[in-house]
Amino acid sequence: MKILIAGATGLLGSSLTIWLRSLGYEVITVSKSGDMSDFAADFTQRDHAYKCLDEVCPDAILNLIGLTSVEYCELNPNDSYRVNCGSVENIVSWIKNRNSATYLLHISTDHVYDNSTPSTESDIVIRNIYAMTKYAGDLAAQSVNSGILRTNFVGISKNKNRESMSDWVFKSLSNGCKIDVLDDVFFNPLSISTLCQIISQSLMIKIVGVYNAGSSSYMSKADFDFIFAEELGLDITLMKKIKTKEATFLKAERPKSMIMDVAKLEKKLGIKLPSLEDEILQISKEYKVE
Repeated sequence: MKILIAGATGLLGSSLTIWLRSLGYEVITVSKSGDMSDFAADFTQRDHAYKCLDEVCPDAILNLIGLTSVEYCELNPNDSYRVNCGSVENIVSWIKNRNSATYLLHISTDHVYDNSTPSTESDIVIRNIYAMTKYAGDLAAQSVNSGILRTNFVGISKNKNRESMSDWVFKSLSNGCKIDVLDDVFFNPLSISTLCQIISQSLMIKIVGVYNAGSSSYMSKADFDFIFAEELGLDITLMKKIKTKEATFLKAERPKSMIMDVAKLEKKLGIKLPSLEDEILQISKEYKVE
């Protein structure tokens, strides 16, 4: 299978490219700048997207393109829509106009949820521009043969210019920096390594529809940070638990409960997703090796 990864040099793409190639897939990487990728193409511009896709003619497109800064998206809604939805629309347009059998796997976000109980795929709650534009991208993707994985992830970044939440905690505490951690925001992310496995399984069977990809258990971001730090023997006294209303670094409104119900994906793939506690242990081992 020839797989084109759009947005290949980002936080997830850097690890995913290595993983898929290790499985024997022919992987073609694309990024806007072309740095550390096979092609330079700005998929927010239709002619760029068409030219690249015409040249590669992939069996599958894995779309990782995203503008993920919630604050930036809130202040720049046009840019947010152009990247988070427009790029998907251009991929979809190419598939339709070329009458292509190319399969699309689109990676989305847990930011479209904010419910008192774990959210199923239809329990949409939009709190900000970022979530709105990502959801619009999901809707665009569904007009062709596609799968959408809504997810959140943690673990070691293989891109020196992008860091994950766990990278930030690890580096901050290792350098003796004090940090505030959010005690009233709940989530159930996967480790990058587990997510890579889920994506490869999804590509193999070409899942169709929307699926939540997360851990089978959840906790607050603060609890995650404390358990992660303790596992690595880092100084937890440098961390202070705060509420979102106290977080001066947050300007845009954010959901407080991004917990995903993952039963649909577990049934589709015939697997049991790991607990968040197990994922913390997994990524902690990776940081110890580093």
